[in-house]
Parts: sequence; structure tokens; C-alpha cells
Amino acid sequence: MTETAYELAQVNIARLKAPLQSPQLKDFVDGLDPVNADADAADGFVWRLQSEGGDATDIAVFGDSWLIINMSVWRDTGTLTAFMYRGRHREMLARRREWFERVEEAMVALWWVPAGHRPTVAEAESRLLHLRTHGPTPYAFTLRTSFPAGGAEPLTGEVPEGLGCSA
Repeated sequence: MTETAYELAQVNIARLKAPLQSPQLKDFVDGLDPVNADADAADGFVWRLQSEGGDATDIAVFGDSWLIINMSVWRDTGTLTAFMYRGRHREMLARRREWFERVEEAMVALWWVPAGHRPTVAEAESRLLHLRTHGPTPYAFTLRTSFPAGGAEPLTGEVPEGLGCSA
């Protein structure tokens, strides 16, 4: 495997339909540790945001206690996509409407970071706001319209039917 100068950062946020401790979110909360363990072991996984509790559910984003954040770094879009649309993560993704509000604005953003860089929540918020304002650009993009590391020409990616990136 060759070393690359860039790694792929991803952030996704979601607006909860109920408190994390509620019966409505029990299956989601119970699935966090197994899905995070799957991610940690996945090909291409580099890093994920987590607090002392081992996940990121108690990390504030946009100053809104009803928003939760997931942020990670991957080798490339292919390894991220392979993880997202397989196994337990795919099962949880298919059930997202049970747990999270449907939101019209972009809730997922991707961007390239120098290898070894670990993005901050403030950086993720900036990328999401940029995507919402300008659409996909090399600064912040989606799986559907991605950009190569250091490049400007968009690449279009296939996302399995019914499993688009919007929360």
C-alpha cells in the first residue's frame, strides 16, 4: 500500500427525534458501540471523533443539544462507502428515519485533510456551512459529487438506492 498525502474527513450530523435516553432511541444507542467497533476495524479507517464515553453523542455541534455529530477520517471515498453501505452500519442507516428528523439542509460533508490531521468540530461546522451555501466544491463535498485530493474536477459516485446521504 502506498502512503498518500491526504486522507478523507467526513462529518454527519443528525437532529434527534427524542432524547438519547428515550425508549424510541434505544436501538440506536444500543447499536453505537458495535457499529463504532466495526468502523474501527474497517479497511481504510483512520480515526473517529469521540469523547470519554467512547462515542461522540455528548459533543456539542452548532450549539444545539438536539444535534448529534459523527466525524471520522478514512483513507479514501471507496473505503468510507464500503463501510457505510454494509453490515450493521447499513442496517442502522436504513432505520435513520425512526430516530432522526428529516432536515432539508446538508447534514453530511466530506473534505480532504493532510495525512495525520484530525479535524475539529469547528472545522466540521465550517465545512457543512460552506456546502450548504455553495454546494459541492473541493472545500466541502458529498459522496454523490466528490473531488479528488488536491483536484478540482468533480467525480460522481453511486450511492445505493434509498440510502442517500441526507439525514
